[in-house]
Amino acid sequence: MAETPSFMLPLGTTSPDFHLPDVMSGEMISPSTFADKKAFLVMFISRHCPFVQHIKRELSKIGQDYKHKDIGIVAICSNDTVAYPEDSPDSLKEMAQEENFFFPVCFDESQQTAKEYHASCTPDFFLFDKDRHLVYRGQLDNARPGNPLPVTGEDLRRAIEAVLQDTQVNKIQKPSLGCSIKWKEGNEPGTVNSSSRD
Repeated sequence: MAETPSFMLPLGTTSPDFHLPDVMSGEMISPSTFADKKAFLVMFISRHCPFVQHIKRELSKIGQDYKHKDIGIVAICSNDTVAYPEDSPDSLKEMAQEENFFFPVCFDESQQTAKEYHASCTPDFFLFDKDRHLVYRGQLDNARPGNPLPVTGEDLRRAIEAVLQDTQVNKIQKPSLGCSIKWKEGNEPGTVNSSSRD
């Protein structure tokens, strides 16, 4: 199982724009969908990745815990579905239904959104404040497949709470770790090594 760390986009970066279909409703989702929210969380996920499988119940719990809070949440899958059909929109819809995700799950067919966010792995998390400046990017918590630590979401949850309570997010942040984004042949960003496959 190959491990790829997150790129760690510079803090303060403005949230890149996107318009992507929600695999559940078919509606187009963009950052403006959550314009009235104090916080905005973008999560890059996939269905086949064992790192995402390891934390999927916590992702669902975060969606449930914050569905009535002042935060917009969206998950995005950007993987090549020719090589990884388990990450197709229909399969992602099944996952969202099975796990009771309370947030849109979008499919990034062109992979342009992943490039704009410099997403490099699944899972990869990007949290923005009310001005849509990046305040957290990094791991969910210290749990990984194969280690005995419980999945708590503590790192990401701590950052979310700081934004919602108008306090400063700790700038000491650990990179996320997961499967590499599966780029289509010839579509790889120059800074991403897409040769490894899980």
